[in-house]
Amino acid sequence: MSSILGWTKAACLLLLATEAFASPIEKIEQLEKRAVCTAYTLIETRGTNEPQGPSNSFKTMDAAIIAQVMGGTEYDTVYPASIDQNSAKGTADIINQVNAGLKSNPNMCFILEGYSQGAAATVDAMPKLTGAAFDAIKGVFLIGNPHHKSGLACNVDSNGGTTTKNVNGLTVFFGSIPANWVSKTLDVCAYGDGVCDTAHGFGITAAHLSYKSDANVQSQGIKFVVGKLQGTS
Repeated sequence: MSSILGWTKAACLLLLATEAFASPIEKIEQLEKRAVCTAYTLIETRGTNEPQGPSNSFKTMDAAIIAQVMGGTEYDTVYPASIDQNSAKGTADIINQVNAGLKSNPNMCFILEGYSQGAAATVDAMPKLTGAAFDAIKGVFLIGNPHHKSGLACNVDSNGGTTTKNVNGLTVFFGSIPANWVSKTLDVCAYGDGVCDTAHGFGITAAHLSYKSDANVQSQGIKFVVGKLQGTS
């Protein structure tokens, strides 16, 4: 009897030891699964005077992203995008879409994309997206951002270089990318784009209109977003 009890006790101890060892592994596996987005929405916010719908600057990029990473949909932010630059409705719509998406699917991931006035609307939404919403947004890709702030680690030019790292945008004094969002963001500003690079241009220049046809910009966007969705960057 004592040998049976001894064996039972040893077996129980072994089982407990195995469970204690397995638990961290299971937790790691769960974290890895959460790192890879199986359902995601690209929230795209267009620039001034572009008609309601997708921005020409993101059409190529988004099609490639959705083709490479399964489970994706695209949402076009609803707001006027008018010449008066009042993008408050766009900011509100971005926030509402993230919160509504998480309510219907707590595991949903999001990528925010913004061009020109749409980039400003996106930056303005950042401080209001906290907690679960902040965690769910895996990346932010901005182009021609008037809220572009000098010196941020997320600043690159059209070639992924540093020629526009230390320049400011037209409306930087009204808002800029918060510090806790920098690691999630790629803020692309073409050299001479007078909206995001006031050191080398002013206003709507040819560079500001170049993003949709610039293969380097499109490639940067695809690589950045895919990496964020797959948890590899």
